[in-house]
Amino acid sequence: MAQKNRDTAPDPATETALARLIWPLRLTWAGLWAERLARGFWPVWTILIAALAALVLGVQDALPLEWVQGGLAATGIGALLAAGFGLRTFRRPGRAEALARLDASLPGRPISSMTDAQAIGSADPWSRAIWETHRRRMAERAALARPVPPDLRLARRDPFALRYLALTALVVALMFGSVWRVASVTGLAGSGAEAMVGPSWEAWAQPPSYTGKPSLYLNDIDAPEITLPVGSRLQIRLYGEVGSLSVSESVSGRPAGEAPAGPAQDVEVRQNGAVTIDGPAGRAWKVMALADRPPLVTADGNMEREADGQMKLSFSAQDDYGVTGGQATILLDLPAVDRRFGLTIEPEPREPVTLDLPLPISGSRAEFTETLVEDLARHPFANLPVVLNLTVTDAAMQEGRAEPLKVVLPGRRFFDPLAAALIELRRDLLWNRANGPRTAQILHAVTHAPAGLFRNEGAFLRTRVLMRSLDAEAATLAPALRDEIAEQLWEIALMVEEGDLASALEALRRAQDRLDEAIRNGASPDEIQRLMDEMRQALENYMRELAEEAMRNPDQQQSENRQTMEMSGDQLQEMLDKLQELMEQGRMAEAAELMEMMRQLMENMQVTMGEGQGQGQGSQAMRDLSETLRDQQGLSDESFRQLQRGPNGQPRGGEEGEGEGEGQDGRSLADRQRELGDRLNGTQRGDLPGQGSERGESGRRSLDEAGRAMREAERALREGDMPGALDRQAEAMERLREGMRELGEAMAEEQRQQNGDGQGEAFGRADPNSQRDPLGREPGETGRIGSDRNMLQGEDVYRRAQDLLDEIRRRSGDLSRPEIEREYLRRLLDMY
Repeated sequence: MAQKNRDTAPDPATETALARLIWPLRLTWAGLWAERLARGFWPVWTILIAALAALVLGVQDALPLEWVQGGLAATGIGALLAAGFGLRTFRRPGRAEALARLDASLPGRPISSMTDAQAIGSADPWSRAIWETHRRRMAERAALARPVPPDLRLARRDPFALRYLALTALVVALMFGSVWRVASVTGLAGSGAEAMVGPSWEAWAQPPSYTGKPSLYLNDIDAPEITLPVGSRLQIRLYGEVGSLSVSESVSGRPAGEAPAGPAQDVEVRQNGAVTIDGPAGRAWKVMALADRPPLVTADGNMEREADGQMKLSFSAQDDYGVTGGQATILLDLPAVDRRFGLTIEPEPREPVTLDLPLPISGSRAEFTETLVEDLARHPFANLPVVLNLTVTDAAMQEGRAEPLKVVLPGRRFFDPLAAALIELRRDLLWNRANGPRTAQILHAVTHAPAGLFRNEGAFLRTRVLMRSLDAEAATLAPALRDEIAEQLWEIALMVEEGDLASALEALRRAQDRLDEAIRNGASPDEIQRLMDEMRQALENYMRELAEEAMRNPDQQQSENRQTMEMSGDQLQEMLDKLQELMEQGRMAEAAELMEMMRQLMENMQVTMGEGQGQGQGSQAMRDLSETLRDQQGLSDESFRQLQRGPNGQPRGGEEGEGEGEGQDGRSLADRQRELGDRLNGTQRGDLPGQGSERGESGRRSLDEAGRAMREAERALREGDMPGALDRQAEAMERLREGMRELGEAMAEEQRQQNGDGQGEAFGRADPNSQRDPLGREPGETGRIGSDRNMLQGEDVYRRAQDLLDEIRRRSGDLSRPEIEREYLRRLLDMY
């Protein structure tokens, strides 16, 4: 047992242990003070912080004097009441409380144990030894004491978080206000005392907020002249006896008789002038009104057209305080329109096109350069002369205009003659609905003999349907129907221009025609680059189709015995690069000649195999897969016809069920689908090429997916789900094509490895009856494209070489050319 012994002083060990606790105890004690001060006086500093935030924001300068004085009085009374309530509830913390809190933070309360005295057994040496050991342990534990942090949470006392609102307001005020504005309240607080000794006045100048300039306290400005932006607000407050002070000004532009009188006056600066406070301690200033200049906007260069038909216009704008908005207005330039064909009649009224100008998202708007990009390719004004007006506004609602820009509004260019004709009909229909009968008549003429004109059957069918609709409504064409027909004409033109070509060769021919048309019509570099990329892709697809055809019919390829010229894929690529180089240099005539040579080359091209290629079990497997693909395509066509013949979209009965259908040979469609799946499985069990290679394994996975799709198609046919069967059949064909492509490339790779680099590759064969290549050169001895002879011979070669060097030197010194081009030319000069 132990008891408290307050009459006995602690022994030296206890004193030493307590001495170690002096700093943890002091810090804990300070935390108690902070805790009780915060709980008792948080309303006081909340009120003071809120008042300070209002003063920093300059509220006292914007409100009437009476309101400001009343607010200050209310703030003072509120702060005094809050302080009185805090003093009433405040309880001063003692050292004992701090010691108790520190002791409670330790396990076993060791500080209290150190001050206890042994109650019984003090005469027993063993009991006394145990007690001393206990006290030493408590002293060691007390030495680990750390300061106890105060509990400053006030959520229960401030449920509405008023203290945080005041702090937030102060942070906002410091960010957007000025600490110097607080000084403007000193005169208000002491006006009563100053009135006892004589009259006084105060004045402030507040520039418009959009200028970003600070307010001025005129009492502190002794200079005779001040410069203020137009629109600044002068606030003048007169104190003392009425009539002892008066104000006269000439900056607002008001007649002298209309100037307001009284102790509080507000004046707006509109012009240069003077402001005078007459009377004892008066003052006068000469005010220079800084006018807000209207914004400026200019178009940088000409309007450009992107490859997809978008308009692109760079412009620059500036303003002394920043541009706040801008618009581009586009109107039809009717006098500049070529009034022919469907444009001979007067156009229907149309509202101008209004576009918002882009503004910088971040940074200053006082001076900037931006680019207006908009797609107006489908607008009725597209490809017609227009007048473009650029306008910008500033915060003072002043407007700046650029010089009207007369341009042709960019739109998409169609290089296919039929597509271009459809777009012209669309333009005429949008010009005036009275062109409806004329448009219908031209569509009749276009669709009368579609052979050789419409390469896309879907486009032809849609044109015929559109033509019938226009025939029925041409006389009384409503605006809504007119716009619908115009949209359909646009879509049909896109189908003709880019749409669904039946074969890779047709796609290549189409790409060549469009590129050739673009070269001859002076298309932009972006358009030519886009068409060049399309031609490269079409050529790649065509070469792949030729390679697959060669694998499907190797015997026919090997049996041909005629004189040929060989050309690798790299050499084809060189020809394309040469074509692009000619176009980039502006040598369009030479580019057109090279295009014609390439056209002849492509027409006569075939793909041949290297020695031994196309033979063996791998080639037989590829032929079997090709036959399976053809049969699957035929079965899919029959399934589609069966779906069309069936009532309510359901196929009619077959031998094995209502949904299975029956083919021309008497077997159900489901049975034929099962046979195709079995044939594919048998081919997969055979010797497919590319065993163990990445492409070979990828092709096998595609064939597995094709087999799965065939099984699902068979199940759908037996269940009568003809639409679902068509979807699965389409998936099976797609996976078959992917598998054949991967396996074909794997087989070609095997041949290259067997025959050496370059010996097993596919080659182009062109003009077998000629000894010269499509470029007019004799083939080299190795059979490659090009000649072993020098292209330039004789004395002319030196003159030509000198001319080339002179031209390179001239271009390398042309500062208007890009730096990267001039650097390239300088490297050429260093080499030669």
